[in-house]
Amino acid sequence: MTRSFGVAGAALALALTLSACTTTVQGVALGTGRVIKEDVDSTFIKNSDGGEIDKLAGTVVKDVEKFWEETFPATFDNKPWQPLRGGYYSVDTSDKAAPAPPCTDQASDVEGNAFYCPSADIIAWDRASLLPVLKERFGEASVMLVLAHEMGHAVQRRAGITQAAQRSDPQRYPTILLESQADCYAGAFVRWVSDGKADRLQLDRTALDPALEAMVLFRDPVGTEQTAQGAHGDAFDRVSAFQDGFEKSAKLCSEISVDNRTFTQRGFLSEQDQATGGNLPFEDTLKQLEPDVNAYMQAELSKLGKQWPNPKLDRVTSTPRCGQGDQGPVAYCPDDRTIDVQTRGRLAELHTKIGDWSTGTIISSRYAIAALAALGKPLTGADAQRSALCVSGSYSKFLLNRQGNNVFALSPGDMDEAVQVLLGFDFPARDLDGEAPATGFERVAAFRTGAVDGINACNLD
Repeated sequence: MTRSFGVAGAALALALTLSACTTTVQGVALGTGRVIKEDVDSTFIKNSDGGEIDKLAGTVVKDVEKFWEETFPATFDNKPWQPLRGGYYSVDTSDKAAPAPPCTDQASDVEGNAFYCPSADIIAWDRASLLPVLKERFGEASVMLVLAHEMGHAVQRRAGITQAAQRSDPQRYPTILLESQADCYAGAFVRWVSDGKADRLQLDRTALDPALEAMVLFRDPVGTEQTAQGAHGDAFDRVSAFQDGFEKSAKLCSEISVDNRTFTQRGFLSEQDQATGGNLPFEDTLKQLEPDVNAYMQAELSKLGKQWPNPKLDRVTSTPRCGQGDQGPVAYCPDDRTIDVQTRGRLAELHTKIGDWSTGTIISSRYAIAALAALGKPLTGADAQRSALCVSGSYSKFLLNRQGNNVFALSPGDMDEAVQVLLGFDFPARDLDGEAPATGFERVAAFRTGAVDGINACNLD
């Protein structure tokens, strides 16, 4: 059984057929930052052509090996790290006569992917139509992330997890859990690089945003059940696992289990929801969101002994200019305690391109600013920005867990839409001055605090 980074989503699959062209994701800057300080001789890679892609891949895996030489004993009771017995394979999937790596029948089996095979203890990658496309579209950091994920599966084998998963009840070690752990291990490695501890690699954290966008494209198809064989998780699950490793440690990653890990990926509950892809029309979203988010904020503020002002949602055609700065297409207006929503332009465009919960994420963040005002909290500065995102995330958590028929709740893919808008745009994070955290990584992290731990984690009292 092989463990891969994931199946390329439709957007990347299109890029694979057009690999000579440059295609950018709306709102996400193309990653061009160099990660290599000193490259390696790639002759240790089997079937390598010695080109730039294999030099990049080889440099990455050598530093990943160094990371685990240091980290594995500290994570697994002083057990030493064992190098890959079968080594590394570069596969030219553009050549029908190219040799196939172990665990495959032909080179084309690797097309558009990278994988770890535990039986042969090897890592292989497509050097023709995967790594070059990732590098071009999302920067070299995305290649680092993919190969570190595959090494994460090698870590699982050395820790005995792979063998236990094969012997034990599959419900104890579902595929989605193993993939989440590998994403977490990748995050721990990338943090080590960004902290300047790597011998050959370096990383400017601004390069993380486009790399995480690649994770969005490698998510499971919307509506995939958590229990599906080969499930890797939705974009929120995958980015969350990566950030846990980045922000905490490989030790935390090693302790991920079905007892302490929840996933947002889920299947459609109705044919109607599936038919619409889980998306409401723009105006219907506004109509259903307004009373619901007001009720949520009222309930939460009452727990803190505060009165919720029940701000009215006003539809405007021009860019909202209330407040002290440009909050974007949705703005909290402190003078009259209203929420101005621009019904034409950027918000409606994002609704169409990303989905209805891009709209929900942006609007709920402005209600979060209103909540900060009702609590007498600052409405500007870094704390206000993080709190707005956290409270918005807590509302998403509330809707995700809501049960019942014909209720306003999140559909499969909605949390992914939140991740996409947070990575690509800073509207949900803007304070009253129009200022926001510089990177999508920071914005997702603050939103995720509320989405995972709830509103009590947002430090409102």
